[in-house]
Amino acid sequence: MAGNTLIEKILQAHLTGGAYQTGAETKIRIDQTLCQDATGTMACLELEAIGVARVKTELSVIYVDHNTSQFGPENHNDHLYLQSVAAAKGCLFSRPGNGICHQIHLERFGAPGKTLLGSDSHTPTCGGIGMVAIGAGGLDVAMAMAGVPFKLAAPKVIGVKLNGKLQPWVAAKDVILHLLSVLSTKGNVGCAIEYFGPGVASLTVPERATITNMGAEMGVTTSVFPSDKVTRAFLKAQGREVAWQALAADKDAVYDRVLDVDLSALEPLAACPSSPDNIRTVRELAGTKVDQVLIGSCTNSSFKDMMLVAEVLAQKPVAPGVSLAIAPGSRQVLEMLAKNGSLAKMIQGGARILESACGPCIGQGMSPASGAVSLRTFNRNFAGRTGTKGDQAYLVSPETAVAAAVTGRFTDPRGLGLTPPAFRQPAKFLVDDSMILPPPLAGTPVEIVRKETIGAPPVCKPYPAALDGEALVTLGDKITTDHIMPAGSFLKFRSNIPVYAKAVFNCFNQEGKPTFAEHAATVRDAGRHGIIVAGDSYGQGSSREHAAICPHYLGIRAVIAVSFERIHTANLINFGILPLFFTAPADPSKIQAGARILCGNIREQLQQGAEVRLTVQNPGQPAFNLLCQHRLSPEDLKEVLAGGRLARTE
Repeated sequence: MAGNTLIEKILQAHLTGGAYQTGAETKIRIDQTLCQDATGTMACLELEAIGVARVKTELSVIYVDHNTSQFGPENHNDHLYLQSVAAAKGCLFSRPGNGICHQIHLERFGAPGKTLLGSDSHTPTCGGIGMVAIGAGGLDVAMAMAGVPFKLAAPKVIGVKLNGKLQPWVAAKDVILHLLSVLSTKGNVGCAIEYFGPGVASLTVPERATITNMGAEMGVTTSVFPSDKVTRAFLKAQGREVAWQALAADKDAVYDRVLDVDLSALEPLAACPSSPDNIRTVRELAGTKVDQVLIGSCTNSSFKDMMLVAEVLAQKPVAPGVSLAIAPGSRQVLEMLAKNGSLAKMIQGGARILESACGPCIGQGMSPASGAVSLRTFNRNFAGRTGTKGDQAYLVSPETAVAAAVTGRFTDPRGLGLTPPAFRQPAKFLVDDSMILPPPLAGTPVEIVRKETIGAPPVCKPYPAALDGEALVTLGDKITTDHIMPAGSFLKFRSNIPVYAKAVFNCFNQEGKPTFAEHAATVRDAGRHGIIVAGDSYGQGSSREHAAICPHYLGIRAVIAVSFERIHTANLINFGILPLFFTAPADPSKIQAGARILCGNIREQLQQGAEVRLTVQNPGQPAFNLLCQHRLSPEDLKEVLAGGRLARTE
């Protein structure tokens, strides 16, 4: 009998019942959870609605790292609410300014062999130290905090065998960009990635975390590295060697697919506008004028990344006409840079220093000028995510980013004429957890601070017996959660669903016509059901459950698509929206915007089997029958029919 992959070992050790079988619905025990303020406010409201007095995980942390710019009272109201809920429910609370959740969790809490569920799609960052770390919607995280096992399809495991060693000026970011060029951002639902091979030992933990972080862009469930001597040294330097254990796949482990990557053959790469899988070499782009460079985010803001940038800026200043801004990923990183003089090198070199937070990665400031080329060490470059319409955002490594900053154009960093800065991990990181607040002892009275902008979870209504729907919008492939629910200036409304719902599909609104939200509300108020029609890979990107909650509020009861991404599918189910798949040959263009979509016995059909027959009548045309499929497990079906998961916990 063949051995197990590391991912299979960890998942099997966390099974809460039943046998482990690839592709089958599996339930696992969750050891740790994390929330951040943009998704965490709703997750905490949901936790309150569930009614548990105190979290039942080994460790739950609530971070403030997204909405830190605080224009108006909404963000600070959320922060006060989150701090009080953390105290009341037994969670740690990471204060604003302490840094980005994934960077901090890697530094201070992640542990090999543990499971982590986070209300952020980049939670798999902690796979860099051998955790099975999974992004999910806020309600799933709230349930895990309440002690409810997390359900998922046991993933197929893609093995990535790393050989060789990265050449100077070639980075871990180039590894994951290369893999995105191979696997793309779609078609990987139900898969996970496991890294192995002799090349693993050459990568530091921050480099591994960069790679696992952007597994989210491929749509995989999680990405994991083995836990080895490098992992041990990192945890020891963080004062947490006790958390270490050696973990690796069995020597005879069988992967569903194996990709071979020769690290020594890679070169600097860039993801071009406007998708993380639109990959070209930096050589091809060389000479393109660059206007803005941003270095940071949960992908590339480690001490190692920052030291490299500082050393380059100490030798070459920022070019005239380039705006360079840098956001260290955590207070630990920022303070270490300040103490060793590297922060001064950045400032002297012409960089602007931003807060240790997500910031411009989620459209919170630093929007580029119209027509400007912006190089970013971030993980997503979806159209408009920067806050500028028609933006030209490229994703690159810190090496490529700083090379562009000092030359004013796309430049292969290997051609800078500089000696590659040497980096040696500190024997001991600066550890100061004073901005992480522990909860009081259980039973201590805590008042939950609930200001006027704090809303409530949505009210769940049972699924209708008959569907009387209208196709509110017809969309193409790769619709992201940024398309559905924009971030940026809208983020501060996330704890107020009626207000935030006004922004649904804001990017598709046309001047002089009713907005999507206005039209959807009109259809809802007329007693009919809204339906969304889309192509392949609907719901890419963020874990934001608001991309289901807000459409639910507007009366959407079904999405018909060629395929869906994992987290968004779960979020739709959690809030009583039916995900339906076109049957082959899939042709979404058969349905026009404004079409009536009817099913007189929708509940009955759902309970009888996987097939759902709809009647479609496009404007001014004869009606036709459309055969769709649902792929709901019996438990998922119960939740949809109840109107959502919260309805089953009331």
